[in-house]
Amino acid sequence: MMFGNKKSAQEKALEKERKKYGTRKYGQTVLKHSRMGIWSCWYAAGAFLLLVAAILAAFILRGQTVGFVGGMGVLAVILAGMGIRASVKGRREREKNYLTCKVGVVLNILILICLLMIFVMGF
Repeated sequence: MMFGNKKSAQEKALEKERKKYGTRKYGQTVLKHSRMGIWSCWYAAGAFLLLVAAILAAFILRGQTVGFVGGMGVLAVILAGMGIRASVKGRREREKNYLTCKVGVVLNILILICLLMIFVMGF
């Protein structure tokens, strides 16, 4: 009894080609996500968590922590700005998937709009 499969060299080459094209679409390589686009999404998540934490702190402590909540709001603005900058830098990376850049810039702009609405309603 012999071990292994008895494939000819031609069958092995065909199988190797099939495996190579199995991870590709029409022979093109699979693109990785932009590294800075991923960072942009993380900045958006951090800014959103800070915004939610500031709103919860304001409600739970009944407005007695003006400086604390204001500081968290400023930090959320800084994170959202850094997220927009990261997504723009991510669009400069070559041969990458830019979906995370697009999602990151939209989320960061929405967070900035929410913070601006809160600021304007405060006046």
